[in-house]
Amino acid sequence: MIMSGDFTPDQKRYLEGFVSGLSASRAARANAPAHSEPVGPDAIHLKAQDRTVAAGGKLNEQEKIKRDEHPFDAYPRLVAQAHANEAPKPADNFRWRYYGIFYVAPAQNSYMCRMRIPNGILKHWQFAGVADLAEQFAGGYAHVTTRANLQIREIEPKNAINVIEGIQDLGLCSRGSGADNIRNVTGTPTAGIDPQELLDTRPHAREWHYHILNDRSLFGLPRKFNVAFDGAGRIPVLEDTNDIAFQAVELKEGHGADAAIYYRLALGGITGHKDLARDTGVILKPAEATRVADAIVRVFIEHGDRTNRNKARLKYVLDAWGFEKFLKAVEDKLGYALTRVPADAVAPRPAYDRTAHLGVHPQKQAGRNWIGIALKLGRLSPAQIRGLAKLAQDYGDGDIRLTVWQNLLLSGIADADVTTVVEAIKLLDLAIETSAIRAGLVACTGATGCRFAAAHTKENADEIAAWCEERVALDTPVNVHLTGCHHSCAQHYIGDIGLIGARVPLNDDGDTVDGYHLHVGGGFGPDGAMARELYRDVKAEDAPRAVERVLRAYLANRTDATETFVRFAARNDIDTLRRMAETVE
Repeated sequence: MIMSGDFTPDQKRYLEGFVSGLSASRAARANAPAHSEPVGPDAIHLKAQDRTVAAGGKLNEQEKIKRDEHPFDAYPRLVAQAHANEAPKPADNFRWRYYGIFYVAPAQNSYMCRMRIPNGILKHWQFAGVADLAEQFAGGYAHVTTRANLQIREIEPKNAINVIEGIQDLGLCSRGSGADNIRNVTGTPTAGIDPQELLDTRPHAREWHYHILNDRSLFGLPRKFNVAFDGAGRIPVLEDTNDIAFQAVELKEGHGADAAIYYRLALGGITGHKDLARDTGVILKPAEATRVADAIVRVFIEHGDRTNRNKARLKYVLDAWGFEKFLKAVEDKLGYALTRVPADAVAPRPAYDRTAHLGVHPQKQAGRNWIGIALKLGRLSPAQIRGLAKLAQDYGDGDIRLTVWQNLLLSGIADADVTTVVEAIKLLDLAIETSAIRAGLVACTGATGCRFAAAHTKENADEIAAWCEERVALDTPVNVHLTGCHHSCAQHYIGDIGLIGARVPLNDDGDTVDGYHLHVGGGFGPDGAMARELYRDVKAEDAPRAVERVLRAYLANRTDATETFVRFAARNDIDTLRRMAETVE
């Protein structure tokens, strides 16, 4: 790790040589003949950029940055900036995201670091090591994210390398967790222990994870890319919010393929752009997943938009081409035809349990249990991390399992030890159960730590929950998602109630305050739907009362206690829902 003090003479000579070589490389690139063919692992991206320009398009700023200097060629400059405790200029702030660090000024004059944890599962000693890094080099806390991942914040520039290399010392990494890359690979959090699962997603998520890390040509896509594996376990993975969704299914007899467990392929999920992944009709053997995902990504690399960042996601290639043309291009990459089956060839999948990420649940291993622990909007202190890691080591199977619901599970707890572990969790100021509203409460970092956010989402989420749980007797889970901006990191469009940050005008002089646009009726999986706007420009201070009115309207007007919020919202138009909320007692 780089600590305080001057560079040694050898280090100085190395950096001088690196800068000299980089200058020569740039000069050679600038003077290269126009017809020269790009070679090497970056060639697929350079050729795509060249085609954009040749067709009369212009590369967007991020494409120019990548072309001018590939981030993975610039690590010594990041080291030098850390030595000088120097904040990055905008171009380098983009480049350093390839190493998983994001400079988040003006919200905080520091980096945030996001990791890569395939399938969201790490070992107890790795988890404890994250606590050490957060305490020594960051703000003294960690967050569980909506991609079943960990991030630490408030990292001074001088500690950027300490964190990046410290994560690697733990056998984890942060490489490619930001910018135009394939993000953390999510999977069923109860993989391998869930009594109802059709498939253990861990080996497939892990294989894809290492496939990405060891192939530089899979970095530098037109825009970010998400992949998820759902083994049909009890806890939702939200795989249909991803660019590629692999959904474990059971194929019935008599449909041109052996009756067995396959992955069904869905494509194009991007909830910030109001789209869930759509079924392609394709099924594949689990062992084919990495090869098929690779081909899909390479078609996207070659044909994704390098000019308009707002249209640079897989969804827009699919919208422009249609699924059949896109899948034909994938098959051309693979060198064989994909297997397609009609929807009725697939047996109904086991149902989700929207409370299975909390509490004690029996595993498929006799006498063993997973325990879902409620976190306060994903936040953990170093003491809590170390305490949970110790419980996993002493009483569990050693695994820490993160979920997309911003919480975690301890697995492999013997029946005889459940009470002891639950009591120990309470001593860490944590719990295994919470109110119906907090159980599905999700919030992004918000304006406290993100320069894009228009409101302080985590703080406001806590205020909404505290207000509503005292006033509304919910008897069924209702998901409330708060996201700070259009990037929709907290996926407000799939929440039963979704709030997106907005600057709410106060007067005609342009003064504004934190606030939200409030949406209702979002869903995922079998209830997949995009939430519809119910209210605009709700001040943050008024958000708790607005959510309370919506919840009261639901309880007063649902058909019976079995009707979920998403189905209640779906059978009523917005005007009716608004009238219900405004007239409820």
